[in-house]
Amino acid sequence: MALEGSAAVGNRIAASRKARRMTQAQLADAAAISISLLQKVEQGSRAATPGVIASIARALDIAEGQLSGDPYLETTRVHDAIPLIRHAMDSYDLPEDGPLLALIELQAATRQATAYRLGSQYSRLAATLPDLLRDLTRAAYSCSGHEREEAYGLLAMAYRAADAIADKHGFIDLSARAIELIRWAAAQAGDPLMQGMAAYVRTELFLTSRRPGVGLQTLDGAIAAIDAGASRAASAIHGSLHMRAAVTAATAGLTEPTASHLAEAREMAERVPDGVYYGTAFGPSSFRIHEIAAAAELGDASTVLKLAQAWRPPPTVPAERRSHYYIELARAQLWAGQRSSSLSSLRAAKKIAPQHARCNAVVRETVTVLMRIQRHPPEPLMSFAAWTGIG
Repeated sequence: MALEGSAAVGNRIAASRKARRMTQAQLADAAAISISLLQKVEQGSRAATPGVIASIARALDIAEGQLSGDPYLETTRVHDAIPLIRHAMDSYDLPEDGPLLALIELQAATRQATAYRLGSQYSRLAATLPDLLRDLTRAAYSCSGHEREEAYGLLAMAYRAADAIADKHGFIDLSARAIELIRWAAAQAGDPLMQGMAAYVRTELFLTSRRPGVGLQTLDGAIAAIDAGASRAASAIHGSLHMRAAVTAATAGLTEPTASHLAEAREMAERVPDGVYYGTAFGPSSFRIHEIAAAAELGDASTVLKLAQAWRPPPTVPAERRSHYYIELARAQLWAGQRSSSLSSLRAAKKIAPQHARCNAVVRETVTVLMRIQRHPPEPLMSFAAWTGIG
């Protein structure tokens, strides 16, 4: 039985390596293990320890559960880290004693945390976030002048990463707490664009509580405070706020405000290339994904299918956002009676960002409907439903 398990893990590692066009030597080097060990693991003649699986997963830039075959591994690790993240947030004004890291180190660590968030690699993010929050809190209270503002800006981004973990995994109270801390830290950073980012995230509260009108008020205030022509970053933040406002208005069934905000966002997207600005992806591709999301929120399946026709988000767009595109497409395909295409889109979302897809409410809703409307659900659908925890 153990050999069968080892063989299955080895097969998954080999398949993932080949999908990324890596040789065994390249993967062994990237994972910091010997090539002979990798060969034995892929052959199934030697079991891979959790440490080896973790190293290989990092080298392949995929979730450990995809290699180990345990779909709950990442969720378990996130849940185990929640008390540590909560404590770090509770101590926001009580910096702990410890070494004061150089700002350049903190910048690199925060960029990595943001990359984990945008890539929906929540288990990796959860493992590093408590220490990062403590280090940034210590820096914010120890530095002065511009360095102090920089530290608070980084802290706001780290709190945003905490919000992502809490929101995706159902810790609503922790998410709300993180959002308030994002706003607090952003205000100390002295950067209006950072405060625009905070308003973008704050809207989650009002979408969760089903009060999109209040969310629109929040976004309108943030939009008015930004000079879109000041810089490329200003255009991007201005556009991202309109982008979120469009989806928020669509959630409330407000067609005219949705169209108006989309028009403003489109204008900004024409000014800047696809990229990540203050932790938010924006540009032509992100705009198109939100245009599709707005149409889906309005229940307009034909517009979603038309916008998605012969277009797919490029790999340069962060994984979470690309996954979201397929999730929205899946529910539109379901509405249009395209059951097999809907499942294919859900599987594409899973392949791109499994941790995001697995805890996404729209994914679960779409799968539930697909299961209910088919008297004899096909095996691929039943397997996907089991993966989400529905089956």
